[in-house]
Amino acid sequence: MLNDRSDLRLSIPSKGRLAEETIQFLSACGFEIKKSNPRQYEGTIPSIPGLTVLFQRPTDIVISLRDGSVDFGFTGLDVLEEFQGHNNDIFVLHEALGYGKCSLNLAVPEDWLTVNDLDTLKQYAGNLAHPLRIATKFPVLTSRFLKHNHIAHSIVSAEGTLEIAPAIGYADMISDLVSSGQTLKDNRLKKLEGCCILSSQTVLAANYKTLSTDPRAQDVARQLLEFIEAYLRAENNVSIYANIRGDSTDVIATRIFEQQTIGGLNGPTISKIIRRDGDPSWYALHIIVHRDEVFNAIKELRSIGGSGVVVTPVTYIFEEEPPRYKAMLKKLKIKQG
Repeated sequence: MLNDRSDLRLSIPSKGRLAEETIQFLSACGFEIKKSNPRQYEGTIPSIPGLTVLFQRPTDIVISLRDGSVDFGFTGLDVLEEFQGHNNDIFVLHEALGYGKCSLNLAVPEDWLTVNDLDTLKQYAGNLAHPLRIATKFPVLTSRFLKHNHIAHSIVSAEGTLEIAPAIGYADMISDLVSSGQTLKDNRLKKLEGCCILSSQTVLAANYKTLSTDPRAQDVARQLLEFIEAYLRAENNVSIYANIRGDSTDVIATRIFEQQTIGGLNGPTISKIIRRDGDPSWYALHIIVHRDEVFNAIKELRSIGGSGVVVTPVTYIFEEEPPRYKAMLKKLKIKQG
C-alpha cells in the first residue's frame, strides 16, 4: 500500500504489442520512459518526479491496482472489467485512449449453418441436451452476457489456444478477443452478429483509495490527463497559416465565416503583416482544422485570396481544464483549489 512506500507507481504492460503501443503513446504525450537497464522491469518518467514505472502483465496490473500496490495503470478495458472485482477499488481516469482496440465476441464453427446471430444461438442452445459449453479466458464477462440473454451454459476454462476447442470437442464454441478476425477464419470459426460482449481499448485507471486521499496522486492524475487529453485533441488536427489581403480583420473574418471549413476551433486568428514595402492590406491568418479537411481548407483559403499556405502538425491542444480531471474531482467529491 501507498502508506508503506514513498513513491507513486504507474504500471504498463511488460511485453507485446500493447506494451510497445503504450510506450509510444506516453512518449507522444510528453512522458518518455527512462530505464537504466533495458532488462529491468522498472523505470521513471523524468517529467513526473517521484513516479516509478513498473512493467507487468495486463492482468497483474489490474490486480495491483485493486490491492493498492500500484497507483496508476494502463491496461485493456477487457482485462479491467474481467478482474476488477466488485469493491470499487479501481477508478477509471480515461476510458478511451484510442489504441489497443479489440472486441470480446462469441464465435462458433463455420459449419453451424443455422446459427448466425444471438437469436439463432438461443434457439440452438435451447435444443441441446446439455448447457452450451464455452471455452474462454473471460469467464466473468462471458457468463454475465449469457445470463443476461437467458442462455444456459457452462464455462470451460482454457489457458492455451481457444480456437481449437470446438474442433476437438473440448467446447461447443468460444468467447475470445477479436481484432481483424483472421485468426477465427484460419480456424474455421465465425463471429456471431449481436454477440459482442465488450468493445475494448486501452484505459488509464487508478487505485480509488490512493486517488481520493493523496494530493500527490491527484497532482499526477491531473498531469497525465492534462497532456493525454491535449494530445488526443490535437492528434487529428493540423495548424494552417496563410497570408491574405483585405481592408481589415473584420472584412477578412466575414469572408472566412462564409466558408464551411476554415472557421477554426473558436474562430480564426488574424494579425497585421508588417511589410517592407509598407503595403497595409496584408494579414496573417492562423486556423486549426481537422486533418481530413486540409484539402477543402486550402481550396477555401485560395477562393478568398489566401496564399503562402503552410500546414504543420499540432502536438497539443489544451483546454481551460481537462474535462476528465474535472469529472474525477466531482466524482471523488474533492473541491478544486
